Amino acid sequence: MSEKTQQESTQHVPTQEPGQEEMNRLFWHSRRGMLELDVLLVPFTQEVYPTLSAEQRATYVELLACEDADLFVWFMEKEIPAEQNLADMIRMIIDRARSLPPVH
Repeated sequence: MSEKTQQESTQHVPTQEPGQEEMNRLFWHSRRGMLELDVLLVPFTQEVYPTLSAEQRATYVELLACEDADLFVWFMEKEIPAEQNLADMIRMIIDRARSLPPVH
């Protein structure tokens, strides 16, 4: 992870239940402009993020600081992030998406 990415990921480390400002910020950071990422990240942010532990929320913020190209290959399960916490978060998001009923 680049130094800039590490700085960005530690700027907004959540410590308590997320407020509306945090949720709004995360919503916009979750909208990546790539449909494959948007359909995974936006609903996760809205529905699951508030229920995560502080540590998991910090990991999600760190994940959002990653490049879209990296996120894409991770979510398409072509590669696994080197950092275990990111790999666990990717797995959580993929498992959640797979557990949802199909959209027709």
